[in-house]
Amino acid sequence: MRTLLDRLARYLWPLAVANLVANIGIVVTGAAVRLTGSGLGCPTWPRCTDASYVAHGELGMHGAIEFGNRLLTFVLSAVAVLCFLAALGARHRRATRLSLVIGLGIPLQAVIGGITVLTDLNPWIVAGHFLLSMAIIMVCVALVDELRSPERGPAPPLPRALAWATLLAGWVVLYLGTVVTGAGPHAGDTESPRNGLDPAAVSQVHAVSVYVLVALTVALLVVARRVGLGWLSRVTGLVLLIELLQGVLGWVQYALDLPVGLVALHMLGAALLAAGLARIALAVLPHRADREASPGGEPQPHAATRLT
Repeated sequence: MRTLLDRLARYLWPLAVANLVANIGIVVTGAAVRLTGSGLGCPTWPRCTDASYVAHGELGMHGAIEFGNRLLTFVLSAVAVLCFLAALGARHRRATRLSLVIGLGIPLQAVIGGITVLTDLNPWIVAGHFLLSMAIIMVCVALVDELRSPERGPAPPLPRALAWATLLAGWVVLYLGTVVTGAGPHAGDTESPRNGLDPAAVSQVHAVSVYVLVALTVALLVVARRVGLGWLSRVTGLVLLIELLQGVLGWVQYALDLPVGLVALHMLGAALLAAGLARIALAVLPHRADREASPGGEPQPHAATRLT
């Protein structure tokens, strides 16, 4: 067993990246389920139908799409388990804890997904399903940051406060985005309920929250550059670009009456935004890059920060 863990330790970094990519990817495939009206393609859970765990021909394309998305959960689980074992092999304490959180989050996400089906895609539960994905993505980013990130000390109080305010504002934007979705036409099934709110009104509230987020991000970028925090400046600049692209995409899809292709891109942008917000919050925290994990798995006096 130890030999297997030692071998897996060499792949900790690519497995951490795979964790992040897979969890972003399932947000897009989940969007495809909703946008194709396949949310109840498998009308029950954990079975696909009362008589079968797998989709069959009578369920048509919608059943195949929904069942295929369910199968992706096993892919995510496999990547998470391998990443956890690799972290154990590297004797990397923080990576082990972070990969464990990711691994536990995936079955929890599957259960919440099942509840959404059993409640006929209740928009508030669907929102929780999406927000948990955002949280898992942020933990994946924390793992990646732990393994490969520039050495840095703690940021001064002002940029640190702005970074945490940006993270908080970002969560508000993500939440309000789910409220807008719950009021809109893409329910995942023609018979699924909506939240009953006025789509135009909640879209305006969502837009205001985006303006606040962009303003905070610009302020953070200016302060980070003035105090010479190069890594924070680069991360914040990239997140600002994502926010601007998301804003343009949001307005265009609203003006064009929510075409499914643009909505899917907007969902991908939301996942990238969540990843970027986590990176900003981590960039103001201290990080030691001089204690590297050994591929051979030798004990390390402190949590390792890089696999070579």
